[in-house]
Amino acid sequence: MDLHHVQAFLAVAEELHFGRAADRLHIAQPPLSRTIKQLERELGAQLFDRTTRSVRLTSAGEALIEPARQIVDGFRVARRAVESAGRGKTGRVRMGFAGPSSYRLVGQLGRTVREKHPGIELSLRSRTFNDEALRAVMDGDLDLAIVRWSIEPPGIDHRILTVEHHVIVVPEEHPLADRDQVSMAELRHEPFVMLPADPGSSVRDGFIRNAHAAGYAPNIVQTAPDSWTAMALVAAGVGITFSIDVAVANVVQEGIRAIKLEEGRTPTYSRLIWRSGDTNPALRAVLAASEEALPTPDLPSGAR
Repeated sequence: MDLHHVQAFLAVAEELHFGRAADRLHIAQPPLSRTIKQLERELGAQLFDRTTRSVRLTSAGEALIEPARQIVDGFRVARRAVESAGRGKTGRVRMGFAGPSSYRLVGQLGRTVREKHPGIELSLRSRTFNDEALRAVMDGDLDLAIVRWSIEPPGIDHRILTVEHHVIVVPEEHPLADRDQVSMAELRHEPFVMLPADPGSSVRDGFIRNAHAAGYAPNIVQTAPDSWTAMALVAAGVGITFSIDVAVANVVQEGIRAIKLEEGRTPTYSRLIWRSGDTNPALRAVLAASEEALPTPDLPSGAR
């Protein structure tokens, strides 16, 4: 028994007339009669009582009507689902991001996707730092990610989302708290709270790079799993931290002060990344939504 048999049965059951059922199915009457006989042999039961003047359902035929309708309806639902997925109306897009610096971006994108594409699930994975996110997108474990980089990797398309600057975050009672700007050289003897070395935070990499350029290895007294925790530790007086202005702006934490960093005058950029050539229609729909939710900002000359 296949869908063709079921559709033929329903046409005859609803019309109770082989001629009208054949017209409805756009076939001749003899092939329809043969199809019904094949179905009856398959099921081992007579479905219709036929005379030269009338067609009536048998008890077996009556019992088959509702299951037959469910089969046809199920096929229609399956076909619509496939067609919708092919047009990017349904599907699942997996997105990774690190933490507070991306919360506002992720929220805005999630709202726009929900409004414009309610059939698409935006599956979010937080605490996915730079190196881990890049590998996951390149390997196909993620479809999208928000990252920062100094060297553009192969096989990745991207778009800049934010322009950012490095800052130093200190407790509000710290001797440097009233300063408008500090240099990394002035922080040589400070205790630092920083993100872990693994899985590769771009903020931590920038911190180490700037400290080495200033001529010292920094004194990291505490690691924190995310920027939110780092800010709380700073407020508690455990140390100071190196961060970016966007992350500080997205953390609600009393008792801290962000100070501009002399070495932070050259901006960094957060980027939305995806695999080059990815043809997933749901991904393409989300990328189109991102153009509205997260438009590319005005960029300094030469930024890309």
